[in-house]
This record gives sequence, C-alpha cells and structure tokens, in this order.
Amino acid sequence: MRIVKFILVLLVVIGLSACQKKEEPKVPAANLPSGVITAKVLDFINVPNYTYLQVSKNGKEYWLAAPTTKVEKGETIYYSQGMEMKNFHSQTINKTFDSIYFVQGISTSPQKETVAEAHQQTYNNTREQISVKPLNDGKTVAQIFSNKSSLAGKIVRIRGKVTKYNPNIMGRNWIHIQDGTESGKNYDLLVTSNDKAAVGQTIIVQGKVAVDKDFGAGYTYPVMIENAKVKTESK
Repeated sequence: MRIVKFILVLLVVIGLSACQKKEEPKVPAANLPSGVITAKVLDFINVPNYTYLQVSKNGKEYWLAAPTTKVEKGETIYYSQGMEMKNFHSQTINKTFDSIYFVQGISTSPQKETVAEAHQQTYNNTREQISVKPLNDGKTVAQIFSNKSSLAGKIVRIRGKVTKYNPNIMGRNWIHIQDGTESGKNYDLLVTSNDKAAVGQTIIVQGKVAVDKDFGAGYTYPVMIENAKVKTESK
C-alpha cells in the first residue's frame, strides 16, 4: 500500500512538473526588442478615454496612463515611448500623481511589431464618413496640411467634427477633428485648447498653425493648431 501511495504521489509531481514546463516562459528584459519595456500590472483605474495603471518593474512601482485598455491584475504588459508628467492631476478621479507616464498604447505581446501596432491603433484615428461644410473665411483639413509651410505661425479658422478628445494633458485639452477632406493620407487634424469639447460635436476652431511639433517620446505632428478658441455648434 505504501508503495502504491508513493507511486501515486510521484505521478502527481511528475504531472505538475510537466504542466509547469508547458507554461510560456517570461521574456527576459535582455531579450526584449529595442525600445520595448515590460511591467507587471498591480492595479488599474478605468475612466473615460483612459486606463490608469499602477505597475511594477524591477521592484519599482509607478503609474502609466494609456488609452482605454482591457487589463488584469498580475498581467505582464509591454509598451514604449512614455512621456512623463509630474504632479499630474486627474479631475475625473480627483487624484494627483507625483509622476505618471503617458504611453501611446500597451500590448500583452513583447514583439515590437505588436507594440507598435497598439500605438498606431490608439493614435491614428479612422477616417469617418463625414462631410462638414467649410467656413467662408476658413480653411479645410486638406488645405491646412497642403499649405502648412505658408500657414505656419498664422491664425486660421476651421469647422470640423470631433473624432477624439483627451482632456487635461500637459495643461491643455487635445482635440482631433475631421471635416471629410484630406491631403494625401492626412485627414485628421490635432487641436490643443483650454476649451472643452466632446466626441461627435461639430465645432469651429480658431488658433495658430504649428508645424513639425515634437513633444518627445514619439509624439510628433506634421501640423496642428495650438492655443485654439473652440465654439460648439452642434452634436
């Protein structure tokens, strides 16, 4: 009987060992593609447009902010191109972060292509099938992109539909608009403003054209409108 019990225990141990061997091994940091960072999710908070993640890396805990993403506690995530914000206050959850990194997207795969794809899906808006009547004294998205060099530093007006809205980042609201026109593959125009907006609204924007803006960490824009005044027309 003792021999039978011993054999049964031995088989269980062997079975557990076999199961453990089938688990996908963790990717050592040294083997990660260049520019890809890994971290473990300790906690997360979902709010409109964003997911705040408390993560751990090499025993150090810190916070990330990424466009709304489904994650689980204990999950390993991968990201790149983080932009640090110090003393960032989230009005939505009424919390001030001593330091938080805004990332373009996160992935559960360590492959650089997958991480890059997450970024692209996050920040490249899909072109919507819309048609917004241009202002008589204004510009269109296509005209601003096509004539960005001559318009640089000038004040322009444009009517567009809000396709994406990220509030309170770097002390301003980030508004993406489209009007149905395009120049090459450029159909989405970024606007920064202290005024609020909402996805789906048709707005009139008046602000200064800025070209080749590089905020670091991969946040680059060939053309955008800064410090804009925003007037809501409809939703």
